[in-house]
Amino acid sequence: MFKPKLIDTLKNYNRAQFFKDLVAGVIVGIVALPLAIAFAIASGVSPEKGIFTAIIAGFVISALGGSRVQIGGPTGAFIVVVYGIVQQFGVNGLIMATFIAGILLIIMGLAKFGSAIKYIPYPLIIGFTTGIAVIIFSSEMKDFFGLKMGAVPADFISKWLAYAEHISFVNIYAVAIGAFTVLVILLWPKVTHKVPGSLIAIVITTLVVHFFKLPVETIGSRFGAIPSSLPHPVMPGVSLSVIQQLIRPAFTIALLGSVESLLSAVVADGMIGGSHRSNTELIAQGFANICSSLFGGIPATGAIARTATNIKNGGRTPVAGIVHALTLLVIMLFVGKWAALIPMATLGGILVIVAWNMSEMESFINVAKGSRSDAAVLVSTFLLTVFVDLTVAIEIGMILAAFLFMRRMMKTSSVEHAIYKYDSESDVLSGPVDLPEGVDVFEINGPLFFGVAYKFKDAMKIIEKPARILIIRMRHVPIIDATGIRTLKEVNKDVQSKGTKLILAEVNSEQVIEELKKARLMFRIGKANVTDSYEKALERANEILAHKD
Repeated sequence: MFKPKLIDTLKNYNRAQFFKDLVAGVIVGIVALPLAIAFAIASGVSPEKGIFTAIIAGFVISALGGSRVQIGGPTGAFIVVVYGIVQQFGVNGLIMATFIAGILLIIMGLAKFGSAIKYIPYPLIIGFTTGIAVIIFSSEMKDFFGLKMGAVPADFISKWLAYAEHISFVNIYAVAIGAFTVLVILLWPKVTHKVPGSLIAIVITTLVVHFFKLPVETIGSRFGAIPSSLPHPVMPGVSLSVIQQLIRPAFTIALLGSVESLLSAVVADGMIGGSHRSNTELIAQGFANICSSLFGGIPATGAIARTATNIKNGGRTPVAGIVHALTLLVIMLFVGKWAALIPMATLGGILVIVAWNMSEMESFINVAKGSRSDAAVLVSTFLLTVFVDLTVAIEIGMILAAFLFMRRMMKTSSVEHAIYKYDSESDVLSGPVDLPEGVDVFEINGPLFFGVAYKFKDAMKIIEKPARILIIRMRHVPIIDATGIRTLKEVNKDVQSKGTKLILAEVNSEQVIEELKKARLMFRIGKANVTDSYEKALERANEILAHKD
């Protein structure tokens, strides 16, 4: 259940792999610095909190995680959630929510939810991911255009109305810096993949702004100096009243963190041909978020882009992730003070690219063109994320996906009056069924659950004159739920009151047999009247007709 990949990889570790991990870790650490700062600022907290998170959580995720190459830290997916929590509960509320989310993640891992997370519908994931991307893009317009205005409103529409009111305050220097940053990030990979374009953009724009004294806002002018040391850990005060207030946002952090980290791990597996341990990864993410909150950090999870950068630069063990965290620590200790000179417009440009990469427009369009059910989940989740709240979007998206899935299952399930012969090899119906007089046959196709039970009841109503024996064929019933069992009980009771004997034929599913036994329905119907083949059911019917029962 909990076995970190670091333990396995160190068994046959060698100097050559250490050198590769060292190089990859240093590169990823450099890449992570501007992103950690940008994500923190976009989330409504001070920039150093992003750095603290990347160092502490990044180290824990690599040291305890279930993936060989996962890189952890603050990510763009959390911006919307964190910003909302800070606006409502303040920074202390965020720290406590992160702490609670860490506990929830550990519980999810211990309960082996790692494999269950993969069953979250893909349209829902694309819906809220694209919605988050739109919100990130919208939130960065103030810094990208250098608008002189107060705090950016949290509401999407209010945000753009506020931008429209202050459009006359556009800073042309900020626009040029933001646009230059976007172009460098997009074009630099044509030069080399070894050095990230975001770092090149930061170095150039910071030097230009500093030496030419351009009138643009920087990290230092807005937030002051960045600390050059880690804070002392402080245990957040968690009480029952606090848990009641913050459990909902904490659950959102935990769910989003689990989905993001496991998606990143799956992508990484595909790139290196490996296999991650999902439950170990969730437990590691839990400890990482707890540790992050102790140092005043923000939520953390697996970062797909940084994980991919790690792999492309040769990282193949958790040592690379540990080096990445130590690299960030060294940068903060010795170079962190210079980060205050970074222009806000540069960070705005970086996050515009992050938003575009998160949007997954191609996937969004493909899902939207697919089935109506998937499109409904996708669009609903997207719109709720943008215009209402991510928590609400996930909750309603899951409920809608569940109902639409049940609707599909109901359509594929049927209850038929078997008055015609059925050839299973040619899959066609021929003439009337040659049944003994006094025998009626119905067939259930598909799972017999609460969404299909009403079909079964309606089908039974068509019987005008009760036969002496009613055979229900269940060869295509893989599962049955409590409502299905109750329906069978009601049918059995009803037919018995009319002097009819019920026979269940072709009951071959282990789950169905087990449920029949648990409900003592096997006993009520009679063990001899529950058969594993249609032929045996007809033989039993003939015995009953001949009064041999």
